[in-house]
Amino acid sequence: MGITVTRTFDILERYLQEFPRKDALGGKKDGAWYTFSTEEYNLKSHQFAMGIMALGLKPGDKIATVTTNRPEWNFADMGMAMCGVIHVPIYPTIGEDEYKYILHHAEVKMVIVGDQKLFEKISPIAAELPDMAGVYAFEEVKGAKNYEEILKLGESKTSALKAELEELKKSVQPDDVATLIYTSGTTGVPKGVMLTQQNLVSNFVAHAKMHHLGKDHRVISFLPLCHVYERSVNYHFQYKGMGIYYVGNLSQIVSAIKEIKPHMFNSVPRLLEKVHDGFVTKGKELTGIKKSLYFWALNLTQHFEYNKKYGPLLSLKIKIADKLIYSKWREALGGNIVYVVSGGAALQPRIARVLGMAKMLNLEGYGLTETSPVIAVNNPAKKEMKIGTVGPILEGYEVKIAEDGEILCKGPGVMKGYYKAPEMTAEVIDSEGWFHTGDIGILDEGKYLKITDRKKEIFKLSGGKYIAPQMIENKLKASELIEQVMVIGANEKFASALISPNFPLLHDWCAEHKVHYENNIELIQLPQVVEKIQNEVNLVNKTLGSHEQISRIRLVCEEWTPATGELSPTLKLRRNVVAAKYQHLIDDIYSVGKS
Repeated sequence: MGITVTRTFDILERYLQEFPRKDALGGKKDGAWYTFSTEEYNLKSHQFAMGIMALGLKPGDKIATVTTNRPEWNFADMGMAMCGVIHVPIYPTIGEDEYKYILHHAEVKMVIVGDQKLFEKISPIAAELPDMAGVYAFEEVKGAKNYEEILKLGESKTSALKAELEELKKSVQPDDVATLIYTSGTTGVPKGVMLTQQNLVSNFVAHAKMHHLGKDHRVISFLPLCHVYERSVNYHFQYKGMGIYYVGNLSQIVSAIKEIKPHMFNSVPRLLEKVHDGFVTKGKELTGIKKSLYFWALNLTQHFEYNKKYGPLLSLKIKIADKLIYSKWREALGGNIVYVVSGGAALQPRIARVLGMAKMLNLEGYGLTETSPVIAVNNPAKKEMKIGTVGPILEGYEVKIAEDGEILCKGPGVMKGYYKAPEMTAEVIDSEGWFHTGDIGILDEGKYLKITDRKKEIFKLSGGKYIAPQMIENKLKASELIEQVMVIGANEKFASALISPNFPLLHDWCAEHKVHYENNIELIQLPQVVEKIQNEVNLVNKTLGSHEQISRIRLVCEEWTPATGELSPTLKLRRNVVAAKYQHLIDDIYSVGKS
């Protein structure tokens, strides 16, 4: 292709010249979809750039965005990049203290929020900041300036600023910081990760080679654009000329899939587990031969492996199952899905097999904010895919496993460093340039990266044996009845687990077995329910070493979510929060047998 992309905003010219389309970006307002063409996208991004220039923003200044996903986010993002302004995208779901810390630490000079609620939350904090150019809103918000004012200002200044903007664009170098992304983290204050233009571009250009989809295809985007995972793949979709439809509310995903009929989307394991649970629930609603056929087809999926050649009998069974059952699953996801990307945590192999057998291949990958993010990903283009791993190492990257099992990484996506924190940067990037991920893993077959745990999460029992909790938790979550789990036992004699059940499926099980209860509080105390979950744990215990086995469990009646604090915005377990919340249960577990 003719246009070389070395800065994120180079995508605009490529999109315009090589993949012009009427629906480059789409969003939903008042129940109806609206779209922007590649031409409109290009124009509005330039208008935004000239608008912030007219407001006095200079290269190196910071603008924060706090919003759910919407097409207009891209105008701001590209506009900032063109004139060297650093984009600070922030989760719309964090607390006041975190907003205050990030906005002050980054020395933000302008904030663009999504809606009224966010405006009311952010504007008092922004008012405390020196050199604040104002708080704008993407939506019509009482008391707030609208982002359209920036576009109109840019439009009115086109003749005066066009040449200056072109010079600014030329001056932006691949090594310039493009964005500051504050890691949510599971402990401590957020760290500002400095990613350069080269960091971002090298990463999305590499993973855009993973598949054949392009200008004839559509995607939906619902994971937060403020997170580098969705943002990187957002660039990747544009780089390939795909049409992107943004979903700002997770409750709208199902309807969006039915309406847009996407060919691909990004997800996280938790959402794919919900999809799988939906398939299971659908089967349970059937009766007689239809129910038997349905679960026969579901069980058949466990034979799936990438690039596997099936024998004649199994091939026939799969063909029948596809016609009767799997085609219905594809239809439920719009009918066009070819690939589902998964990241952020380990995906249960059984779910990857269900998707794969239904001809919706799972591109499970791995990375961190500090690596822009992808380090490894299952690669259908090269037929290098293996279930239970995060795939081969991304082109241009090197990975080695340290003596203690930690994954070390080198490559063009490794961050410039933490903002205003050279000592913290030195802790994770050693003198030879290796980034220390904090994750433990192995190279399966010398090629496929497999993550086994977080280095910091490994703990020692009082007897001196080490426990890798994440590995055990992933095995336990393979049970359909276990939604979330945390393995505990640091400095204790044995390992135990706090379990948040999958309540919808547990309710179904209770109905099936005529188990009566008033509410979830009562439910988790019923002996037959505890026994059922214990049996699921026992099955996993058989696969573990004697010191790793879960000796005691306690069920909790709450679901763990980012809103309630047990999970981070990227759906990682916040162990300190869970431990504090359920300290009484932990005390109960380990008080037994103590004098």
